[in-house]
Amino acid sequence: MLEIIQSGGWMMVPIIISSILALAITVERFWTLRPQQIAPNDLLARVWGWMKNNQLDSSRIKELRGSSPLGRVLAAGLLNSRHGRTIMKESIEEVASHEVHEMERYLNALGTIAAVAPLMGLLGTVIGMIKVFSEIVIAGTGQANLLAGGISEALITTAAGMVVAIPALIAHRMLQRRVDEVVVFMEQEAIKLVDVLHGEREVVDNDEAA
Repeated sequence: MLEIIQSGGWMMVPIIISSILALAITVERFWTLRPQQIAPNDLLARVWGWMKNNQLDSSRIKELRGSSPLGRVLAAGLLNSRHGRTIMKESIEEVASHEVHEMERYLNALGTIAAVAPLMGLLGTVIGMIKVFSEIVIAGTGQANLLAGGISEALITTAAGMVVAIPALIAHRMLQRRVDEVVVFMEQEAIKLVDVLHGEREVVDNDEAA
């Protein structure tokens, strides 16, 4: 493996660095964006329970705010519920916008790596072919060993760029899809909360909004 990397030339250095960054971002985001960690399915039901039992005080809201991104969104709505439906929705949207931004952290970098890695491989290919033609000019076409080195460098960097780009692109799409799904769920839960607090929806016995 070391020989292959060395034969790929200096363009292998940024490609390897990109692969390390892509792996680190992928692992960190998959760990951070666990759906149950971001938007627990039972969180709104717990809020319903606090409301029914008249336990929804400042300590509960503080607990809710510290529990998860969805908790912070719901807490913002609860804190502003007395100001009317419009203000409540605006406060929820403001906090939700911040939380979505946090969830999408590093995804642009991962997408950039997926787009740039093949270009770095292509640049390595061009550099390798330039070396090939330079050797042809100097030594002619009879020195097969000299020509093979440049061709090998061209092929290795191209392959390395693709090896980095393909998993990075797949991970980026999967993570973006996960963010989109969580955002939709958070929107649905927030809408339920707004409707209940303003009398447009009732809390039924199974702790879910009707």
